[in-house]
Amino acid sequence: MATPAVAAVRFCRAAGRTVSLLTAGHRRGASPLQTRGYVSTTPANDAKFRLDEKTAHSSLDLFKRDTGVIYRILGLDPSHVQGNPERFRDWAVVFGDEEITGGRHYWEVTVKKSQAFRIGAAEAQMCRDECVGTSSSSWVFGYAQRKWFAMMNNKVVPVTLVGKPDRVGILLDYEQGVLALVDTEKGSVIHSIKVSFKGPLCPAFGLWDGELLTHSGLELPPGLK
Repeated sequence: MATPAVAAVRFCRAAGRTVSLLTAGHRRGASPLQTRGYVSTTPANDAKFRLDEKTAHSSLDLFKRDTGVIYRILGLDPSHVQGNPERFRDWAVVFGDEEITGGRHYWEVTVKKSQAFRIGAAEAQMCRDECVGTSSSSWVFGYAQRKWFAMMNNKVVPVTLVGKPDRVGILLDYEQGVLALVDTEKGSVIHSIKVSFKGPLCPAFGLWDGELLTHSGLELPPGLK
């Protein structure tokens, strides 16, 4: 039987290719991905964003006034997509159009018919040839092969006790250096990533089937205030 880390392997499909993103030799207890607690006095400054079409890979279509994204298995012919240096070229990724430089921010994501996605944050200037979670400039929580995981710099840590909720929350505390996956029903942190943020960040999404719908500009759940 596969180990939890192996079960969390993510296969990104884009531009007609499939690439494994699991890093060999992961050592339990050696990663900042395992921080679970969250206490902060950072002022709330809730970002309200839409998805930025300029960044969207050609396999992704935006809808509902650019608050939702759907994956198209064939997608558009890249030659028919308006050229833009901000667009992800090899990976099915899209950014939110808000740059975050401080404060606490909270948004939620409704998952529809998707078994393979990533949600989190990334540096606004992240290389568009990379996938979110595979470099030191992005931090995500992902779902694949019916298991959740946290990922940064190509390191994967299983996230347990989540199940497959239809809606999850993301909390970003810039000053405290925390990105957290939130249980929207309980208003509590499920798992958090501890990192030193530098420069402007954007909400980030990777999608390889189904749909995601974003909900931003939300107040923090009472349990996290």
